Amino acid sequence: MISIITAVHNQLPMNKLFVQYLKKYTHHPYELIVIDNASTDGSTAFFESEGAKVIRNAANYSYPYCQNQGIRVAQFDHFAFLNNDIIVSPNWDKHLLESMYANELDIITVCGIERLESPEKTKTYGRKWKRIKHLIALPGINIFSLQLMHKIMYGNWELFNQKRYTKFKQKVAEGFVGNSVLFNRKALEKVGYWDERIQAADFDLYIRSKKRNLEIGDIKPCHIALDVFHHHFIRITVKSKPPVFADSQQMMRLEDKWTEAELKIYLKDNVST
Repeated sequence: MISIITAVHNQLPMNKLFVQYLKKYTHHPYELIVIDNASTDGSTAFFESEGAKVIRNAANYSYPYCQNQGIRVAQFDHFAFLNNDIIVSPNWDKHLLESMYANELDIITVCGIERLESPEKTKTYGRKWKRIKHLIALPGINIFSLQLMHKIMYGNWELFNQKRYTKFKQKVAEGFVGNSVLFNRKALEKVGYWDERIQAADFDLYIRSKKRNLEIGDIKPCHIALDVFHHHFIRITVKSKPPVFADSQQMMRLEDKWTEAELKIYLKDNVST
């Protein structure tokens, strides 16, 4: 059983699409924990009507702060940190867990437009998505336009993912894609909670897992499951202009926490684009 943790601020059409595919394609029983950052467009009521456990914040808080809120109320031993602006793949959770344990991992992410099996493939998908996004999103964002972009990008979504699963079953590559991160309580005990000072918290989590792997060796660094692909709309709703984070004064850059030498050692090429 999985605790799915998602932070939102408005974006109701995106939220509806996210839940639609989550319900359709999640294999295992799960709880959906939504950290709602003072939404004003009906998103809060929507998630509650869908049976989610909603934590209502009075203001808009940073990503890591919200993820830790979700962990503290989660019932289960696997935490899936999902962006709300994604479309999950069929049986994403089943395949991700299978890949996690087949490869003896405690932290794993999906692959996607940001990172695929090769730099060339990543560039190809990235260019295609940019063309589609700029063309279709011009009139405005709604459920129809989001679904249309997704359809043009992949055609038959289930067939697209079945082909990837068949080709890359349980194959992984060291690195991360931050829109969908899965880890278990063992990883939480070893690597710790999300660092609430770092908005680029996915980079920081990868670095901490890599550092612990090199220094102690009791955990493998975060890996990408090449057989589980999630579509990420990638900041397509940034025009909504969310308010400044209520905890912004405590935030720091990744470069302020880690030295240039550390970043060079720990990140190398293992980053999402």
